[in-house]
Amino acid sequence: MLHAYAPAMHAEIMEAMIKLFVGLGNPGTEYDATRHNAGFWFIDALARELKCSLAMDKSYFGLVARTSLAGQTIWLLQPQTFMNLSGKSVGALAKFFKITPQEILVAHDELDIVPGQAKLKLGGSHAGHNGLRDIHAQLGTDQYWRLRIGIGHPGVKSEVIHWVLKKPSPEHRTGIEDTITRSVRALPHFVSGEMEKAMMVVHTAKPQRPKPPRKDPGPEGGATAA
Repeated sequence: MLHAYAPAMHAEIMEAMIKLFVGLGNPGTEYDATRHNAGFWFIDALARELKCSLAMDKSYFGLVARTSLAGQTIWLLQPQTFMNLSGKSVGALAKFFKITPQEILVAHDELDIVPGQAKLKLGGSHAGHNGLRDIHAQLGTDQYWRLRIGIGHPGVKSEVIHWVLKKPSPEHRTGIEDTITRSVRALPHFVSGEMEKAMMVVHTAKPQRPKPPRKDPGPEGGATAA
């Protein structure tokens, strides 16, 4: 008979208000501008929007900010444990303040989404992402929200590690920043638990304007670079 209650459970989850915003990345200046730190960039943007500052808190193994919006206390967190131990930080803060998994949003880089796009989802596989893998283990569930920030894929599996630990091209960085700006605009919906409205904001990217066709200079125009 469990299936009879499934719709109600799903509705409850969909209405859960986000209380803890987590961004995944690696600490250290050498990683600041790398693709794997896209989650950190999102938290930095939220902190600017909320006019609050992140500070190291050893109790939660990360940079933490506590603030409020619409009368609700919210937390921002950047784990400083390195990516593969992210759950240690998330679990410590969530457990102490009794924040449920459904009240957590984790922002992270996503290989399977192109720069300039993002997807918001609840639950699912960690798909080999070491930060999510550890959060799964520490929370004991996959039922937390993810903001999957597209960084694109190098095209070859063996190049993935080098890809995520390198800086994106200027064009890709602009696309990622646009995604983050759009996602920050969804903040009121995240905090009020209106996740379907948040999805509409996050998922709606402006289509790129097609480039005008290049004119053929003709035989007298000289050669052009390929």
